This record gives sequence, C-alpha cells and structure tokens, in this order.
Amino acid sequence: MSIPVAMTIAGSDSGGGAGIQADLKTLAMHCVHGTSAITCITAQNTQGVTRVDALPPEAVAAQIEAVAIDMKVVALKTGMVLNAAIARIVAKKIAALGWQNTVVDPVAVSRAGAILLAPEALVALRESLLPLAAIVTPNRYEAQLLAEMEVNTLADMEAAARTIYRLGPRAVLVKGGAMVGDLKGVDVWYDGQHLEVLRTEAIDTPHTHGTGCTLSAAIVARLALGDAPLPAVRQAKTYLTAALRASFNPGQGQGPVGHFFPLLPA
Repeated sequence: MSIPVAMTIAGSDSGGGAGIQADLKTLAMHCVHGTSAITCITAQNTQGVTRVDALPPEAVAAQIEAVAIDMKVVALKTGMVLNAAIARIVAKKIAALGWQNTVVDPVAVSRAGAILLAPEALVALRESLLPLAAIVTPNRYEAQLLAEMEVNTLADMEAAARTIYRLGPRAVLVKGGAMVGDLKGVDVWYDGQHLEVLRTEAIDTPHTHGTGCTLSAAIVARLALGDAPLPAVRQAKTYLTAALRASFNPGQGQGPVGHFFPLLPA
C-alpha cells in the first residue's frame, strides 16, 4: 500500500486542539502520513494561551529540509508563521522545493476577532506565501485584512475572495464560521473562473477550537490522496462538520473538534 506524505508547517498547541497537533490528527484520520515543521511553541489549554515562543527561522528551515531530502511530500499547509522572518524563509523553502499543493491558512486573526499576527508578518505572508498557494483559507476577519474591506454579507465574501485572488493564490476559500445568522458556516470559493457558495450544516457547539487548522489539514489530506482542489474542499468540509458534531471538552474552557469521530462507538 502506498501512503501519501503531507507536511504541516505551523505552531504547536500544548492543549492538543489546534496547530500541529490538530493537523497531524486530521492527516492520520485520512490515512495520510503527516510530517511537520514547528514554527513556534505555545503554552495553551482550553482556557487560553499563556506563552508563545518562536523558533529560529533556521530551525524551521532545517525541519523542512530534513523531511524533503528523505520523503516525497505531495501536499502541505502553512498555519501559524508568527513573524516575518519565519514567513519569508518558509516561502523560500517551498518555492525552492517546487511544492505545488500548498494550502495557506493565514492564522492572522482568531475566529473571535483577536489579532494573532504582527503587521510586518501579515505583509510577509501577503507578499511571500500567498503567491505560492494552491488554496488560501482566510476566515472572515483574515479576509477583511487581506482584502482591506469589511466583510459582513455574502456579497462582501464574494468580493473579498476576488480581491484576495489577485494577490496570487490559485484559489481562495473565504470561510464563514465567524459570520452570523444564515451565513454562519457558509464558505465562498473562487479560483479565477468559478465562484461557488458552499453550504453545510451549521453545528451548534461552543467547542470549536482548531476548526480552521482542521479544515485546512483536511484539504491537504484530500489533495495528497489525489482530489482536485474544489472536491478536496468539499470533502474537507464534510469531515469538519462531522468532527464538530463530535466536539468535546477535555478541560474547563473551549474544547476541540472530535478529529477521531470515525473511531467512536456507535
């Protein structure tokens, strides 16, 4: 049996709900071998983040190189890059290796609207990483930053997707998890020719930690398994919806989605 290899370049979540940990769980549940390059270490749990330490850019590059010289990475994602130096060295390595199936999850603003990325890092992400992306997956607030516009309506989401597309990615998925009312959970896809509104069931749960990481990792898994980009997104949304339905709380705050829902007893 041939097992495809994918990579996640992201931050570590000590609470296990998001970041590298969520990505590797998601890849494993798709029978894809997950490799990683950790960009930063966070001290966090279900109640919040207490510390973030960036790794040296050279250490991030070394992790990427170590995997690349030994394994054939067929799809990858970038998540939290944290600072401009890391964003630029990650982009340099991806370009040098010629990796094509790159999903860029901006991880610039949380689903609740908290800023996670310094302005200079956002500039580096826009200039260096977005042009390398097969798909970029901004949430509502990240779309506002990248498109430099308010995103309040479906028409806004569509306009933002078109604007972000002009920054260089081959496709844009503006996510609606942070939208309100009937738009909650509605995503907009745009690839330069085809615009589509993707609707799935909105799951009513407070335990949504790691949803963006999980969705982008599931897209990577489907790309690694051979899906075309839009079908990969559709399959990833189906996986995330089921994982949200199985969300749980291992602590005292906001719990993660249930990545392993297929293994749970009926």
